[in-house]
Amino acid sequence: MGCRVPTGRYSAQAEGEIATAERNRPRAARAGRAARGPARAGYPAGVSSEQTPAAPAAADTAGPRPRRLTYAAVLVALEGVGLLAGGIWMAVLAVTGAPDDRQQAVTGGVTLVVLALLPLFAARGLLARRSWSRGPAVITQLLALPVAYNLLQADSVAIPAGIALAVVAVAALVLLVNPETTRALGIRGPGNAGQ
Repeated sequence: MGCRVPTGRYSAQAEGEIATAERNRPRAARAGRAARGPARAGYPAGVSSEQTPAAPAAADTAGPRPRRLTYAAVLVALEGVGLLAGGIWMAVLAVTGAPDDRQQAVTGGVTLVVLALLPLFAARGLLARRSWSRGPAVITQLLALPVAYNLLQADSVAIPAGIALAVVAVAALVLLVNPETTRALGIRGPGNAGQ
């Protein structure tokens, strides 16, 4: 069974079919149709080809940025700066020092610098109140927790770094899932999409 879209070369035929269908409908149905308005050219059901306009900005996203959102953005940016500094430090040591494998050290440094972009862009989006920014920020925190755990398992000066990273990650997660932060970013929960 084929389906034709009433556009282009079919629009004249579709208009003729609409007129024929209108003539063959009972009088009461035609009166109801007239009350609703004329059918749109090319679409039998009177459906518009216009796109649905974007929903107006929610009233919750207007006004000053909540403090919790600002704190979350600062913590996420702090992690990004830490990754960036670690990547640069690792790359510099790879070039100027005597690593076991220079190529591996440079690759590790470049990887950390590239990974730093995720929390830095997320922090910028949080400050600008962009709803997309919460996802990368939460992912960064979830990835930071196992790293903090591994740092805590080390028998070295990495233990304080693990404690600091764990505190920052947990605090940022709490701030990011806070209802005030969610409302400020214009994120609606399941079942609240129409509100």
